[in-house]
Amino acid sequence: MGSLANRIEEYLKGILDQAEEGYIIFQRGFLADFFSCAPSQINYVLTTRFTAERGYLVESRRGGGGYLRVIRLGLDPDGKFQRLMAELIGEELSQERANNLIDRLEEEEIFTKKEAILIKSIFADSIFVDLVPSPEILRARMMKEILANICRDDINV
Repeated sequence: MGSLANRIEEYLKGILDQAEEGYIIFQRGFLADFFSCAPSQINYVLTTRFTAERGYLVESRRGGGGYLRVIRLGLDPDGKFQRLMAELIGEELSQERANNLIDRLEEEEIFTKKEAILIKSIFADSIFVDLVPSPEILRARMMKEILANICRDDINV
């Protein structure tokens, strides 16, 4: 059996797959009890496996009636995804964050497996060594350009 973090991630994704609303709401303590773990383990999974780059938004409300909401971000025709990604990418993008975003776009079938591998290779740190003073800035600009072109309606394939 996989690690606890993997099991928690799979469980939450399974529930999300069944949620008609596109989100789930739960209490951290309940989930920690369910998996017999510390609430900090739930936090770890949410902050590392349910990031915006991977296509999720996590909202939290603390207190006695507190809850966590995990929202699956979709790719929509109105360009909301493109704007959100541009905001999330910001001015710099690490190789790890770029790879997470590429994985998400592959999951959504925007990229094929081969396209994802190709784009990841272009964004690899080894490409930028000694050539670019700030690979994170160049990587962010490149990713924004890719997203802008992927989301265009006027491209005929």
